[in-house]
Amino acid sequence: MNLYGKRPVIERMRVDPESIRAIYVEGGTHIEELSRIAHEIGFRLNKIPRDKFYRMSRGLNTQGVIAEVEDFVYNDYEDIVSAPDEIKPILVFLDGVTDPQNLGSIIRSLACLGGFCLVLPRRESVDVNETVLRVASGGESHMPICQVSNLSNAIIRAKREGYWIGATVVEGGVNPAKARLNFPLGLIFGSEGQGIRPGLMNRVDYMLTIPMKGADLSFNVAVAATLFCYEAAKQRE
Repeated sequence: MNLYGKRPVIERMRVDPESIRAIYVEGGTHIEELSRIAHEIGFRLNKIPRDKFYRMSRGLNTQGVIAEVEDFVYNDYEDIVSAPDEIKPILVFLDGVTDPQNLGSIIRSLACLGGFCLVLPRRESVDVNETVLRVASGGESHMPICQVSNLSNAIIRAKREGYWIGATVVEGGVNPAKARLNFPLGLIFGSEGQGIRPGLMNRVDYMLTIPMKGADLSFNVAVAATLFCYEAAKQRE
């Protein structure tokens, strides 16, 4: 598995250098920060000619930096959900999100907000792959990401641990800015085409909707996740 771009590689070097197998730098690339961190952790950078680097990059925008890393390792859901109440993260369940660009954007936003854990189903969902990591820009190194075999069972398990579950819906829910959110909290986001499956809706404690006064459209799931999670993080404070 490869990481592409300066920021994803730098964040991985800072947080999880043991997962890096090799770093390749295109000849002529400005890499002051990268070189400094590599020196601090005792890691060797491999500078290679542009023609060879281009073949490695497969035409992607890499900013002249590629890192070969170990395959992504998911966090253990049981460890996360059973943590003491004072350190329980806000759980974000994604139901049927298959676009790697959306998943990468969500990871980046949640990592910036802090205090979140992403929960993905093994089926009917995109895995954390190279595209996801490129878009996440290193965010995967700053938050737990879990993969579960059954999303419904994962939500039931969270409720047993005291979690309140909110479903994010296009219409008919409460404005999250006016809702009194309970913690620990879990939020479910559905796919843009199908929404949240009915079986999961049966598990929720309340429905939440972002009011829209503009065009008769709907938010992209990555944008919606950022808006809802920002409000949740604000109320948690």
